[in-house]
Amino acid sequence: MSLDAAWADRWMRAAAAAMAENRQHLIDLDRDIGDADHGENMDRGFSAVVEKLDADGTPATPGDVMKLAAMTLMSKVGGAAGPLYGTAFLRAATAAGPAPDLDPGTLVTVLTAARDGIVARGKAEVGDKTMVDAWTPAVEAAQTAAGASASSAEVLAAASNGARAGLAGTEPLIARKGRASYLGERSAGHLDPGAASTVLILQAAAQAAEEGS
Repeated sequence: MSLDAAWADRWMRAAAAAMAENRQHLIDLDRDIGDADHGENMDRGFSAVVEKLDADGTPATPGDVMKLAAMTLMSKVGGAAGPLYGTAFLRAATAAGPAPDLDPGTLVTVLTAARDGIVARGKAEVGDKTMVDAWTPAVEAAQTAAGASASSAEVLAAASNGARAGLAGTEPLIARKGRASYLGERSAGHLDPGAASTVLILQAAAQAAEEGS
């Protein structure tokens, strides 16, 4: 199994399908502590990524696919999610470079770069009740898996599981960033919608790897 451009194409299509399927769920999560547009924005953004892939064809490398996703999300997704995910995919594309496929070590570098891009753009850290609370345990789980000689697919599965655990951990937190922070203690008791969409993206990456094996 190779994490090549075909895998990255499957990843984007799986992410788009997940956003469409979970659109209302993300809207509901965002309505609790935000402005209820996250599901609509993510669905629109990843649908646009698929439209771009259909129109232009699959780029040559996984990094090129990520760059296409970055530019599309930045132009199509409103609110904070567009710049954050756009920056994540752009940093990931840079980390992937011209490699035709991603080995476990490069994959960890790519995931770390994506997380660091979100941190740099959003100025959030673990515990702020943002998507960083899903991305950081995802990166840590990927690092652990790669260090144990896991395959690329296994690294992605570990990252997905780490993100899911991180999402669950956002429920008791009091938001310190974004619109949710305006609620103060009332933001506790709700899952963070950005962390929820992070889980969907990383689950889609792992699913795409399984489908290609």
